[in-house]
Amino acid sequence: MLLKSFSKINLSLTVNKKKKMNLHQIQTFFCLINLYDEIRFKKIKGKKDIVKFKGKFSKRINKTKNTVTKTLGLLRREKIIKNYYLVEVNKKIPISAGLGGGTSNSFFLAKQLAGKRFNKNLINKFEGIIGSDFKLFLHKQGFMRNLSNISNFNKRYKANFLLIYPHIQSSTKLVYSKLKKFSMMTKVSLNKINNKIQFFGILFSKKNDLQQVVEKKYPIINKIVNEIAQNTGCYFSRMTGSGSVCYGIFQSEKTAKIALNRIKKKYPRFWISIAKTI
Repeated sequence: MLLKSFSKINLSLTVNKKKKMNLHQIQTFFCLINLYDEIRFKKIKGKKDIVKFKGKFSKRINKTKNTVTKTLGLLRREKIIKNYYLVEVNKKIPISAGLGGGTSNSFFLAKQLAGKRFNKNLINKFEGIIGSDFKLFLHKQGFMRNLSNISNFNKRYKANFLLIYPHIQSSTKLVYSKLKKFSMMTKVSLNKINNKIQFFGILFSKKNDLQQVVEKKYPIINKIVNEIAQNTGCYFSRMTGSGSVCYGIFQSEKTAKIALNRIKKKYPRFWISIAKTI
């Protein structure tokens, strides 16, 4: 069986305070995009799972301790699965890049194998071992008001993205540990967002609190964000998650492609792609 494991983008990210157990309270507008890993799996005989990774972004993944092996282990401890599996993941999503690729692999595999038992209780357990962004993948677009509350938009808004990955693996744990200033929590009324212009207007007024931390360690991030913003048709640009992928939202797929071709000439070694909301 083939699963598409979609990536996510943080359209904004504000860190409000530090909680217990090294967790941080955050608010984020987010969406899933059509950049995805491919997961193939089948039952096998024996008493050991076989997990394989291939593709452009597979080299630095721990082959024995990763989100896929953790997912199979939890499902087996919860007695949701009994069989063992061969799982092959074609990694098309950059890793340690703010796109949630590892969490996505866990989410879509768990959802498929658990079936009707993929409920709130199980999702909470996955959050404990995979991460607090696990539940984001329940939604194609939404607003996380806090770690336990996510609101869906009344209407989904289409967006075209230019993505740039400068081959910097950014440690989420390290980035959060360096953040010293926190933002106030804000109230957002999604009912007042009635069209795309209003939606992009709200996003434009937001930011990613983690971006300043990553820029301090890797100044190239600031250069990339500014480079994207200079292109015709770009509404705004910033970094997603804890980095290091930078993105711009563009007026159309055509303007995003034009920007891609221009930036690729300047940064030929970077991974650059276009994407859109799903």
